[in-house]
Amino acid sequence: MENSFAALRERQWVPGRVVAEDKHHYVVFSPHGALTGRVAGRLLHSAKTPAELPKVGDWVALTPYPREEKALIHQVLPRQTVLSRKLPGRETAEQVLVANVALAFVVQSADERFNPRLLERYLLMITEGGIRPVVALNKCDLCASPDELAAQAAAAAPAAPVLMVSAKTGRGIRQLAQLIRPRETVVFIGPSGVGKSSLINRLYGEEIAATAEVRESDLKGRHTTAWRELIVLPNGGLVIDTPGMREFHLWTRAASLRDAFPEIVELETACKFTRCSHTAEKNCAVLAAVAQGRLSPERHQSFLKLKRELEYLEKAGRVRRRKDGGRPGDYLASHPAE
Repeated sequence: MENSFAALRERQWVPGRVVAEDKHHYVVFSPHGALTGRVAGRLLHSAKTPAELPKVGDWVALTPYPREEKALIHQVLPRQTVLSRKLPGRETAEQVLVANVALAFVVQSADERFNPRLLERYLLMITEGGIRPVVALNKCDLCASPDELAAQAAAAAPAAPVLMVSAKTGRGIRQLAQLIRPRETVVFIGPSGVGKSSLINRLYGEEIAATAEVRESDLKGRHTTAWRELIVLPNGGLVIDTPGMREFHLWTRAASLRDAFPEIVELETACKFTRCSHTAEKNCAVLAAVAQGRLSPERHQSFLKLKRELEYLEKAGRVRRRKDGGRPGDYLASHPAE
């Protein structure tokens, strides 16, 4: 990051890091302390998509006005990692959730709301963004069969550690904390009501992130985290808390699917046809594994569903590039982190 910023010092700009975002207003940590930042007009008008504007976790170049506790943000420095999703709704556009994080804790409840298919979605985007994933199953004190649930999570996340934790009792919090290194940034992500903020409070040692009870009627939590913000833990680690997300649409390339389903990638090498769709072909090794019980039908159907969704996104990206003349910032353009 220092190399990226060296060329900008000649303009008398200083480095800062975005720690909170509310529309086009930001809180930025800088050598002059915490400043309220706004985006310079040139950056605002040159950005081809909202994804190119500052997001929580971004390193930025800014002009500080310390007497006013304000700053003008001129440039977003290259992102080392990025976690994105497709904007909810019909629009085919990227929404950057957080940037420059090393580790992502995917939090789900260790109860009837546990959703391995949703877990697969999160892990696909996390690994695509260059981030290490960890699965945290919270509220394990309420789980009747924790070992069985952990096994389901491990099957959906073969490349990620799975931790059984409880923000209420403190179980697993020490193991969670040991994964967060000083000066390293991590993010907690997951649906509303799974206890992300409660886990952060446990790690911090006091009530710092807002929490709310889950409704008994439908087991849904309220969105107590209204925007993404960065919190500094006592050990020097940095944590980004995120709002609960009811929708998590993919925003990635189809090739990333192979990293999320390594067992299917291994199986398909034995398929008769090189472009086997794993749906109806004869001598399909993947279908054979499902029939023999070596691959769960749910895992197989999830792979096919995600594959169709990614193929649709790629098609939409090609259409947009033709309409826009191949402008940077479209779907298949490189991420800033690449």
